Amino acid sequence: MIHVRSLLYQVILVVVVIPYCALVYCAAPFSRQFRWQVIAGWPRFAFWLSRHLLGIDYEVRGSEHIPREPCVILSKHQSAWETIAYTTIFPPHVYVLKRELLWLPFLGWGLAVMSPIAINRADRKRAMQRLIELGGARLKQGFSIMVYPEGTRIAVGRRGIYKLGGAVIAVQNGAKVLPVAHNAGLIWPRNSFLKFPGKVTVVIGPAMDTKGLTAEETMRRVEDWIEGEMAHLAPPEAIASSPAALGYATDKGA
Repeated sequence: MIHVRSLLYQVILVVVVIPYCALVYCAAPFSRQFRWQVIAGWPRFAFWLSRHLLGIDYEVRGSEHIPREPCVILSKHQSAWETIAYTTIFPPHVYVLKRELLWLPFLGWGLAVMSPIAINRADRKRAMQRLIELGGARLKQGFSIMVYPEGTRIAVGRRGIYKLGGAVIAVQNGAKVLPVAHNAGLIWPRNSFLKFPGKVTVVIGPAMDTKGLTAEETMRRVEDWIEGEMAHLAPPEAIASSPAALGYATDKGA
């Protein structure tokens, strides 16, 4: 049954995204905040569908730590679940992403309207300059900035290299950083077609003031906090017994 639900989930999203793109394009002439609210409707629908069709529930701890002012959110990245769930969990935010994503039909065009910070990773010097400039502009426009410091989805239980981009934006613009850990990879593995029912726990840490800190110091504190939380959210025994690890054995026809 997990196979059927996972397939149905993908089919529904594909069917919905094409007409929804037309709505997004119609919102293009309006303010960035209005466009964000329109575009956010699709990931919110995908998130709602994941709960009711796939049986993926969630719990958020530490939501009181989200500051009122825009900040730089630095999160663990394990699956596609957080990319859709964060639109519901956090205030309006934009992503730092590689510019090639904007070239994708439909999805990329919609992302472009969402005011992302698109960078050319091949030109590292210019990319860092663009991060600081556009990051400051988006913060002033009332957006928080979502960054996955490991740069890509990392399998649950593993640790990637934490890159400095998000910390640089925060330090150079005097913004706070908000560390986030979660265990979505236990039930929605990276690059997996199958999504398993279960509960995702998201933990939001206290916002960190970057005043007087370097980007390296800031990121070190963020990494230590996130990985410390991950030791509790996804210990080896939880990974070994997770639906993602057990795979097809979890499909009992329910």
